[in-house]
Order: sequence, then C-alpha cells, then structure tokens
Amino acid sequence: MVRIGGLPLERSIVASISKNPLESASKAKKLGADLIELRIDLLDMDARTAILELKKLDLPVIITNRMKQEGGAWEGSEDERIRILLSLLPLADAIDIELCAQKRDDVVKKAKTEGKTVIISTHDFQNTPEVDIMAGIINESFEAGADIAKLAVTPNTLLDVLHLLEVTLRSSGKVCTIAMGNIGRHSRVVAPIYGSVMTYGYVDKPTAPGQLRVDELKSILTIL
Repeated sequence: MVRIGGLPLERSIVASISKNPLESASKAKKLGADLIELRIDLLDMDARTAILELKKLDLPVIITNRMKQEGGAWEGSEDERIRILLSLLPLADAIDIELCAQKRDDVVKKAKTEGKTVIISTHDFQNTPEVDIMAGIINESFEAGADIAKLAVTPNTLLDVLHLLEVTLRSSGKVCTIAMGNIGRHSRVVAPIYGSVMTYGYVDKPTAPGQLRVDELKSILTIL
C-alpha cells in the first residue's frame, strides 16, 4: 500500500494550492481534501514559510515546482528549480517530479533516501497518446522509481478518455490518471473507480484545465 504522510491512498482528493496557501488549504480541508499539493511555481510568498504553515493543518503535503514545458510557471533556471525543490523536501510528505526532468534521478534518489513518496508525472496538453504509448510512459515512470505514476493527457474525443481509463485499469502499479479539459472532465471522478489513487481538485481557482472543486469531487465520489 502506497502512503503519503501515513495516509493510505485510495481515491484520495488532492487540493492544488498556490495563492494564499494557508487560507486556501484551511478551506480545502473543510471542503473534504485528503492531501494538499503546494505549487511552488505559483506561490507569491516564501515556499518554506508556506509549507510550515500548511503542516499545522495536519494534512499531508505534496510539493511541486512545475516547469513550463509541463504546464507550470517556473521562470528561473532548471538548476535553481531543482535546488529549491530539494531544499524543501525534508518538510514535505511527497514530491512530484516530471518524467522528462533532466535531474529527475537526483530528485528521486534524494526523496527515497529521506523516505518521501515519489510521484513522477507526465502532462500532454495537446493530445492523448495511443494506449501502448501511455502504458509505456507509466512503466517508464515506475522504472525511474515512481511510487505513483501520474499521467495527464488532453482528449479530443470521448474514445480518448476510454483509452486512458483502459490504461488505468490495466496498470500493475499505483497510478494517478487525468483526462484534462472539458471532454475529459468526468475522468476526474471516474478514473478513481478504475484504479487512479488520487484526483486533483481546486479550492478558489483551477490550476489545470477541467478541474472540479474539492467539495464537488467529494460529493460525486461518495455517490459513486
């Protein structure tokens, strides 16, 4: 069983937080979030201070410093991006690093040494790859050391969403799968039924296309 901060993952709701982290995270907890993802690349305050404040809420914290190539807003150098991420690792419960990151292996090694959960992610903001390619991305993530392989794609048809769900169902490891945008919006509540261990929601403003609010996710998943 994969855990983040002692929490066993099964259909867990992650609230993605950026601006006003403590206020947003407090609201997320009231709305029913199980975990907090702190988007360092979107913060408007010191990241270390933000994490220390979030830890007071007794919710596990995932840290991410997302590169532009994968939908983030990081403006600095790659070396600085990774340095900041690693400096904050001791305070976090889990870390999300991109599969394509140049220093991915350094991040994974450090996280494993410190006993942190590793999420290795891939985002495609244009298309949904073929089934065998998506399965290959997930397998590559596991081979790179992922405890959870995260794959977010952009469907152009409902069939694309079905293909992602097929890959989710057949995965031999823990995955988080998301079909982004309006066509795939329902995947955020359906994918957990097929084996996605986490789904991401927003509190005040979406941080990815097609996100639902945390309490909406909670209500629909409870019904399902």
